[in-house]
Amino acid sequence: MTTALIFDLDNCLAPATAIGSDLYTPAFDAIRATNHGHLTDEALARACHDIWRHPLDWVAARHHFTPAMLAAAWQVFTTMEVTQPMQGYDDLPALRDLPAARFLVTTGFRRLQASKIAALGIAPLFTEIHIDAIDEPQHRLGKAGLMQQILTDHQLAPAEVLVIGDSAHSEIAAGNQLGIRTVQTLRPGVPHADNATFHIHSLSELPALMK
Repeated sequence: MTTALIFDLDNCLAPATAIGSDLYTPAFDAIRATNHGHLTDEALARACHDIWRHPLDWVAARHHFTPAMLAAAWQVFTTMEVTQPMQGYDDLPALRDLPAARFLVTTGFRRLQASKIAALGIAPLFTEIHIDAIDEPQHRLGKAGLMQQILTDHQLAPAEVLVIGDSAHSEIAAGNQLGIRTVQTLRPGVPHADNATFHIHSLSELPALMK
């Protein structure tokens, strides 16, 4: 019996692009300004595309940013925040009817992720909200660490929990690491993750997996 659900935020409950494409422009400009020919235009475009789906530190390592490129983007992202209301996916209201404790675990810059949660107005839907803040490395537990903390604090066995998210490399991998069943939300543009236990297209499909 599933008694707890751990959700990701971006591309699970709301499109990452729901913040508006212009918000990331200063960060992308900073990356290009410090590139100095290190990456081709095509490689830069791929890296910027990945920033919409993955944390900046992960993207920088994967795409071999120079320290200057990472530092320039980092400086912009630490002050970034959403100031307008955001629209989540159409099935977001289904969260209210799920018969389980709900937790949110999201990775990114603390100010930005907190502002997204506020702009969506979803905080009341969750028992707890945890931000895996990449700009607070001295306190960072990572998604697997935060999920383990939830299990420990609420005396939950892995078999009682589902982890729901889009990223094979992030929350799906973290849930698998802890022996928790994982559910990938196949939102538009999300590549199929072979390492997820289940796959859904809508949150309304979750009750069938909770039995």
